[in-house]
Amino acid sequence: MYTDLKNKVAIITGGSKGIGTAVSERFGKEQMKVVVNYHSDEEGAQEAVELIEKAGGKAIAVQADVSTEEGNQALIDAAIKEFGNLDLWVNNAGMENRYETHKLPLEEWEKVTKVNLTGVFLGTKAALNYFLEQDKKGNIINMSSVHEQIPWPTFAHYAASKGGVKLFSESVAMEYAARNIRVNCIGPGAINTPINAKKFEDPEQLKTTTSMVPMQRIGDPSEVAAAAAWLASEESSYVTGITLFVDGGMTLYPAFQGGKG
Repeated sequence: MYTDLKNKVAIITGGSKGIGTAVSERFGKEQMKVVVNYHSDEEGAQEAVELIEKAGGKAIAVQADVSTEEGNQALIDAAIKEFGNLDLWVNNAGMENRYETHKLPLEEWEKVTKVNLTGVFLGTKAALNYFLEQDKKGNIINMSSVHEQIPWPTFAHYAASKGGVKLFSESVAMEYAARNIRVNCIGPGAINTPINAKKFEDPEQLKTTTSMVPMQRIGDPSEVAAAAAWLASEESSYVTGITLFVDGGMTLYPAFQGGKG
């Protein structure tokens, strides 16, 4: 646990499922105050709130579309109204779908990039404005992916959005470092989230995926949440502009393991 996180206020977008819920619960264990954002899954968001409060924190659930400026401002307003402050913004909301690129409809490209990249920009912008207006240290964590680095055929729009998150985050980190505002990414690999659960129920798919991970296992959302807690804390106070991969070594070119090639 990180004692400096007690009573800090965080906003987590897309906090109603998967990694977002795991990060929310971990922040509850850190006794933080959390605004859990959701788009449509109100039930999941309320479950995340319960997990936070059961763990020792405080929380509210707020519906908002993070691909709009109005939605992100609503989250700031809720945090200030309920908790009187904001210390940390976690841009976690994201989506993916599979299309061969020559068949990828423009509306699907725009749907994915609007949430995954534009949403990160708008959340970051909202947080920056608050931190600058209050002349305070700030912290922003953007949930990226191993696919900011690893190409992913039939998911080109997703990979493009995550590659954009990487360079956007690095650029903003450099721009605001002198103002004591830190910006970092987390790059999850193969994580056992609800979106992946059905895929991993197939023994062949599970075998294929684990073969791409040097540690030979699928990660747990709590392991991503642990990385988020560290980046949120003062233990990482001299860290900005990085992607912290939580991937069991997936980004280490596992096909070459054992000296192959």
